[in-house]
This record gives sequence, C-alpha cells and structure tokens, in this order.
Amino acid sequence: MKREIITTGDGSKTIQIMDWQEQYHSKHGAIQEAYHVFIKSGLDLFKDQELQILEIGFGTGLNAFITLIEFEKRDLRIRYTGVEAYPVLNEELEQLNYLEELKSLSRKDDFHLMHSSPWGQEIEITKNFSLNKQQKFFKEIDAFNTYDLIYFDAFGARVQPELWTVEIFQIMFNAMKSGGCLVTYAAKGSVRRAMLEVGFLVERLPGPPGKREMLRAKKQ
Repeated sequence: MKREIITTGDGSKTIQIMDWQEQYHSKHGAIQEAYHVFIKSGLDLFKDQELQILEIGFGTGLNAFITLIEFEKRDLRIRYTGVEAYPVLNEELEQLNYLEELKSLSRKDDFHLMHSSPWGQEIEITKNFSLNKQQKFFKEIDAFNTYDLIYFDAFGARVQPELWTVEIFQIMFNAMKSGGCLVTYAAKGSVRRAMLEVGFLVERLPGPPGKREMLRAKKQ
C-alpha cells in the first residue's frame, strides 16, 4: 500500500497509509496525541518504581522516545517492549522530525539506537531505559502478569477491526499485572465492550486534540 510522510497539526510528522486514509499518529498532532494519551493518561500514574511497559504498535518509535525523555524527570527505571509486525522503513524514519520538534537533538544517538537495535533482544538505550523490540503479530503475545502499563496504539478499528477484539484484549489482560492499566486513543463502544468482557475496569477520558474521548482500562 502507498505510504507518504505528512505534517500533522502540531508540526510533527507521521506516516499516512494512503489506501486506508489512516495515519500512524493523529493528523491533529502526533506529539500532542502521544503526550495526552500515553504520558498524561498512562505514565503519569506511576511514581518512583521500576516499570514494565508494553507498546502495541511500535511504529515510528515516537511513544517510546517520548517515554524515554519523560522518565528521566522521575525516579523510574523502565523496561520497554515494543511489538510491531511491519517495521517502519529506514528511509521513512529519516524524514521524521521528532528530534527537532521535541527539542531533543542531543538525544539523536538514543533515537537512532532505538531503531537500529536488533529485533528480539533487550538493549540498554540509557542506564535506566531498556528496549526489546519484537517483530510479531499481537495475537502471538504470550506474556503473563508482566506489564504495569500498556500503550495500545494499533491502527484504528475502522481499518483493522481484528486488532480490537475480545481475543486481543484477553491477551492484554493476561499480560498485565494486577493494578496495571492500558491506555488507547480509541473510544468506540465496541472496543469498550470488548475490554469489559475480559474483566477490565474501563473509564472514558477526554481525548487528545481532534477526539472527544479516549479509553483507559485498569486491571483490579
């Protein structure tokens, strides 16, 4: 499928799948969405501890990179797992402007290491942040009671409904520790019902720019 780099509403770039008219990040602002959904509504809940984070849809690495920037403001150690079936191409990554827009040019080596590190190995990006990229389908995740926080950033249910089913959310529930949470930009009723069916406690939150609501699911 044809792909192109577009500029989103906050000046940051993302990748658009032309056949689907679907983007890797919100066209209203890639960086704004990442901060609102995954940092403000997810990472900010955790203080002073070691965290295991699972990202569903590693994609451009934006969520992981922002998490790396933000965790250093807190007393956290993070082990980050990013699952992606179809890795982004190097020539696409070179066109993204996250370092500039985040005013993090000093972290250029960290961003490049995230993308150049081998798949299937846990790599230390900084002293307190490790990354394990796994190239596989979401349904192949078999972790149990492992993750404190899940960033669920798959393509939307409009184009890939099979990624937002009871089966997938059961895998997420099993992979999560008690007391953990999952955050996603999605707010569809069918997604909320699938989360509830597997046992999550689900709340609707104000969405990022361009979206009225988003969902956060907790495992009691």
